[in-house]
Amino acid sequence: MSMIRDLRAAVRPSLRKSVAPYGNEVRNSYDSTRDPSAVSAVVDCAVYRDGARAESPACLTPREARLQVRRDGGFAWIGLHEPTEAEFAGIAAEFGLHPLAVEDAVHAHQRPKLERYDDTLFTVFKTIHYVEHAELTATSEVVESGEVMCFTGRDFFITVRHGGQGSLRALRHRLQDDPELLAKGPSAVLHAISDHVVDGYLAVADAMQDDIDEVETDVFSQTGKGAPRGSDAGRIYQLKREVLEFKRAVAPLRRPLALLSERPMRLIDPDIQKYFRDVADHLERVQEQVIGFDELLNSILQANLAQASVAQNEDMRKITSWAAIVAVPTMVCGVYGMNFEHMPELHWRFGYPLVLSVTVAACFAIHRTLKRNGWL
Repeated sequence: MSMIRDLRAAVRPSLRKSVAPYGNEVRNSYDSTRDPSAVSAVVDCAVYRDGARAESPACLTPREARLQVRRDGGFAWIGLHEPTEAEFAGIAAEFGLHPLAVEDAVHAHQRPKLERYDDTLFTVFKTIHYVEHAELTATSEVVESGEVMCFTGRDFFITVRHGGQGSLRALRHRLQDDPELLAKGPSAVLHAISDHVVDGYLAVADAMQDDIDEVETDVFSQTGKGAPRGSDAGRIYQLKREVLEFKRAVAPLRRPLALLSERPMRLIDPDIQKYFRDVADHLERVQEQVIGFDELLNSILQANLAQASVAQNEDMRKITSWAAIVAVPTMVCGVYGMNFEHMPELHWRFGYPLVLSVTVAACFAIHRTLKRNGWL
């Protein structure tokens, strides 16, 4: 992202820039009526014919890409990052995107879904990125989410990305290295993005498994007795919150992938459709893992609370035991503390040592009995 900010600060969007090498992020000025100080949200814009990126003497604007596709064939792939309404309005008008889909793409925070508007498919994916942390605490951020919105048409593919993670630059490189697949058109790009997102889910699930195993080990470890009781509850609850965010990305995506893999669609190449089944299978695996994480964390949390309750009961037993031992000398001292003249052994020479001996013996007997019964 630092490279993108540097580029944004270095270029003037009102000027047309020279061609950048494949994969370099470029910024295009789309609307000449815009404020010259504004920066375009277009990350990359290219035309692909027969699976290869078409050469161009200048960096294409979306309008130029559209005209080139109409003239020479192929399809345009336009990538945007967090566009504003003004930045996206011209592109939406040029490609005939539905206003409802445009509104969702600009404002983000959408559930994963698949919608059809005339001759355009609008797909929303939630990206999940695992946040590395040296130690899991009650405030650790475990996952970070973003969104990728895809507009799939007959001769265009538009991606709108939100969030600091989930860059599609490497994915574009891989597709450009596979002309046979890219020649299938926009549906091949849609499949590649869905596969990329779900593969990210698998990686995050494996990383979260390590965090859950760590918490589980700490809760049931005998060496953890020195830690404050209930101290693991905060970490467990934080993990549950992160798993819930993960689930919100995974669960709603089942239906869109099922439609893409099972229902014939004009915009989806039949040869590509079968590949969506593999993505759906991977998503099913991730969902099973996420459900398992949630159930396991519930069990770990209940075990942690039960351990805390057992520890409190043990403390109460110890306190009660010592109170019973202290009660013996308290009673004896209370009796001989009364100001009566005629009391047993009051004036006897060995009375004091005898009372102390009886008191110590009684306390020792009670201590042995409680110790043998596991109260101390």
